[in-house]
Formats: sequence, C-alpha cells, structure tokens
Amino acid sequence: MVLTARYNLIKRLQTTFRRGEPFDYSQLAQLGISSALAHHYLKSGWLTRLGRGVFAFPNDTLRQEDCLKFLSHRVAGFHVGGKTALAWRGIHHNVPVREVLCLWGDNKGGLPVWFRRRFPSRYTVRNPFSSKLEKDFGLQPLPEVFDGVPVSVPERALLEMLSEVGIHEGIEEARNIMEGAGSLRPEVLATLLKNCRRVKVVRLCVNWSQELNLPWASMARKAANGQSGHSRWTGRLRDGTILVLKP
Repeated sequence: MVLTARYNLIKRLQTTFRRGEPFDYSQLAQLGISSALAHHYLKSGWLTRLGRGVFAFPNDTLRQEDCLKFLSHRVAGFHVGGKTALAWRGIHHNVPVREVLCLWGDNKGGLPVWFRRRFPSRYTVRNPFSSKLEKDFGLQPLPEVFDGVPVSVPERALLEMLSEVGIHEGIEEARNIMEGAGSLRPEVLATLLKNCRRVKVVRLCVNWSQELNLPWASMARKAANGQSGHSRWTGRLRDGTILVLKP
C-alpha cells in the first residue's frame, strides 16, 4: 500500500508540473508530498535539486519563461524591466547575441544561484518611482502570454532604463533606444514622470525627447514641471564621465 501510494504521488507529480518547470516545497506539499518524501524522491532519482527547497525533473532543460514566472510568485515586485522590457515590446537598437535580462524587484537578496547560472541576468531593487505610485502600475504580461511574468510597459521600461544610464547602460546606447520610442502613451508616461523621484531620470527623459523631437516631448516637459528642481544636475558616471543636465 505504501509503495502504491508513493507511485500514485509520483504520477500526480509528473502530470501536475511540465517538463522544464521549477517547483518548490510548498507546491509539493499541495500534492501531499512531505519534505521527507521529497528527499526520498531525490535519492531515488525522481527529482533533482536546483537550490534550497527548489526542484525540477532530472535532465530537464529549464525554460526561461517558466523560471521567470516561478520567481514572480516568490519575489515581491518582481518583473522584467528596463532595456529588456523595451526590447520584448519591440523597442530596441542593437540586439546582443546573448541577452542579459534586466530584472527588478523589492527583495534585496538577489536572484537564486540556480537561475543566474542558466540565464545571464541583472537584478536591481533601485526603484526610481515614489511609493505613491501603485505597485503594479505599468506592469503587464506580454499580450501573447496571458498569464506570464509581469513586464514593464514601454513607458515604465524607458524610465527604468534611464535610471540605469551611467551604471549599467551607456549614454549612447540608451539614447539610440529612446529614439525608437516615439509611440509612447502620453498619459501613462505623464503619471510615471509625476511619480519619479530621480532627477537624472526626469531630466534625461525631458531633454532627450526634445533633442530627438519625439511626439510626446512637450507633454513630458509639462508633466515634469517642478519634479526635478530648477538648477543644473551634475553627476559622475561609473566610467568617470561627468553628466550635466539642464532643468
């Protein structure tokens, strides 16, 4: 009877989770699989351990989308943002041979090792927006993936990318990407700019949009009025470059 019950649980496990999908102790518990039984399945070769409390089927190639979705349910505020979100939504300049995922979240612990080993990625908790902005404002799955990982809409992704200028994003590349962002929704961008707490981000958005003659440039300046002060902003970038932004 014990062997039959364990076999039935294995069959249930194999039909519940797809190949290439990670799962954890809490999900196993919902199937009636205790931590002791999970350990037995590990020793027997039915499961393999990815990290602490995280498992997959042996010899699986993990799928990026499933791993991102798994993390989105476990990391507060987790989403695909910045340059990656822009590219996924069709706004990009140069597409690298192997993309480094730009991921955002509220947890300061970073991404698990098992994920970083499989998917080149960068994770940041430097949220450029005020706490007054709704947590999920501008975060939606891609249209073709209804229940997928949250991805920043172009307006939010642009400001996230600008917050990384001089840190992880080069000035020229960011400006070239922004040049392709002519179809942003003014009302969405205005809400984000009014709730942006980074002077550098607001100034770059306003100044570059005017220099690039983007359709929403005048709206951006109006929305940013009073958000970034009235004096010049000066900052030293990671490469030593001095960036000066006028009001």
